[in-house]
Amino acid sequence: MLTRLIVFAGGIAALALVVPEFASSYLARQAETAASPQTSASAARTTASYASGKGVVLEADRSGHFIGSFRINGRSEQGLVDTGASRIAINVTTARRFGIAVGSLSFDARAQTANGIVEAAHVSLDRVEIGGISVRNVEAMVLPDKALSGMLVGMSFLSRLSSYRVEDGALQLVK
Repeated sequence: MLTRLIVFAGGIAALALVVPEFASSYLARQAETAASPQTSASAARTTASYASGKGVVLEADRSGHFIGSFRINGRSEQGLVDTGASRIAINVTTARRFGIAVGSLSFDARAQTANGIVEAAHVSLDRVEIGGISVRNVEAMVLPDKALSGMLVGMSFLSRLSSYRVEDGALQLVK
């Protein structure tokens, strides 16, 4: 019984080390794909309007992830929607692209990632947009480049919407 428990715990620990690398490489591939021009039908279906307000529909990719083209402080960036993330998470390089003065940030916070605990800095993003949805003053965390390769869009954005839900393989965001 103890042997099974140790093997199980070892398997979980191994997954905790491997899965983040897969997520990082996946986000990097998505960013490369987004950089090339596309005119696919799914790109045309990214936005939808609802009677109750502005809305966006993100179709799940082949892995079941929801990735969207966001505008942060006026600059475009692909983001993986992650309901398990408390805040929007960006790396230092991305923060610089968004116009954040990284040198003046205080990396005195701790963030729990799939790779373990890393130092992070609290920031407030002036504006986060996707489709017709715009949210101002959104909390985010800046993490070292080695801890995160892309942008995670977490609950600091999602909780400011009137609703979000997954239905028929699509994530529906409503302002």
